[in-house]
Amino acid sequence: MFKKLLGLSLALMMILILAACSASGETEETTAETTAATQAVQETETVQAETKAQTNSDFNAVITTANVTSTGVIDATDLFTERDLTQNADLSGAQSYTVKDNENISITQEGVYILTGSANNVTVSVEVEDNEKVQIVLDNVSITNSSSPAIYVKNADKVFITTAENSENTLSVTGTFTADGDTNTDAVIFSKDDLVLNGLGKLTISSTDNGISSKDDLKITGGTLSITSSSDALEANDSIAVADGSITINSKKDGLHAENDDDNSKGYIYICGGTFNINASSDGVQATTVAQIDGGELNITASEGIEGTYVQINGGAINISASDDGINGSNKSNAYTVTVEFNGGYTTIDMGQGDTDAVDSNGNLYINGGTLDITAQSPFDYDGQAQHNGGTIIVNGTETDEITNQFMGGGMGGMQGGPGGNMGGMQGGMGGFGH
Repeated sequence: MFKKLLGLSLALMMILILAACSASGETEETTAETTAATQAVQETETVQAETKAQTNSDFNAVITTANVTSTGVIDATDLFTERDLTQNADLSGAQSYTVKDNENISITQEGVYILTGSANNVTVSVEVEDNEKVQIVLDNVSITNSSSPAIYVKNADKVFITTAENSENTLSVTGTFTADGDTNTDAVIFSKDDLVLNGLGKLTISSTDNGISSKDDLKITGGTLSITSSSDALEANDSIAVADGSITINSKKDGLHAENDDDNSKGYIYICGGTFNINASSDGVQATTVAQIDGGELNITASEGIEGTYVQINGGAINISASDDGINGSNKSNAYTVTVEFNGGYTTIDMGQGDTDAVDSNGNLYINGGTLDITAQSPFDYDGQAQHNGGTIIVNGTETDEITNQFMGGGMGGMQGGPGGNMGGMQGGMGGFGH
């Protein structure tokens, strides 16, 4: 009997041991599988991270240098952001649209959007939150509208319009613009907020009214831009700033126009680079407050070349052919004293016959540096004081140290060197007629 009980006990123990071993094996196998799965997830996450990093590293930003100055009337040190100056877009995650006849495109979320194709009567509208930015990449797109903007920014923090590398794009409006409620949408690209144009391609604009209009700030930092317009080619309420680009303008009004109807302390134009070829029926460059040129090349044929309350030339190559005034300092803003000032650059002014002035200041005139090369019957006309403190003055092919005055009004400040200057150097002031 004892032997039978011992045998049963041993058999039971063997069963328990085998069961335990089996459970242990399953546990080890499960643990191994779990570990393998965890490693697989980690590896997947690593691959995804590497892919994302690779995608971002594949984007090679092309950034233009803004040769800004900090010592002018406008301190332009922080005027252009890095994104303003980046000439290509990171297309990872971008959304693409092919334009189609009579089918408007509505952008309501922040992001990058690519436009391609050719169509009639299409408006691309942007309406996002106040703190959101949108970038529209033009990649061989052509839009022809009869009465509405091709691109209409209703609301955004800032919108970038970027021409893709080697692309050729055309936007045009051929008829009379139709208002959007209380908004007079009068430009092919019309924006209520900040607008930046850049890129590595070409954009051609044709308009029966304005070419590009921003009711806030307008910046151009690159690309090739050609505008034909019945009114202003480039228009902004608060400012126009140009760092680079090739810009050709044929306008029946102004080439560049900055004016805020509600606040005459705003409306400046700043240029530190780029090449301009402007043919305008009115002004080549007109600013309400400051027109400041720090660099670039400007070739202007217009009634008046450059006009503003304070016109400051610090650099660049400027060639003006005008039929009224070459450079005009006029009282458009009570925020600045009317002044025309030359500190650098090479400015050539060729005036037509008649009652014309190469440099006309309704206030003061200062020549501190640079070269001013004038061909005109009346090289200077000023109402305040004139000072020649440096630089080179050439009038009708002859270098001179004199700032003559076309009409009486130069006052005692019309003497060369300004206050403390040589009384014999007075050319304007009292009786400096006909020079």
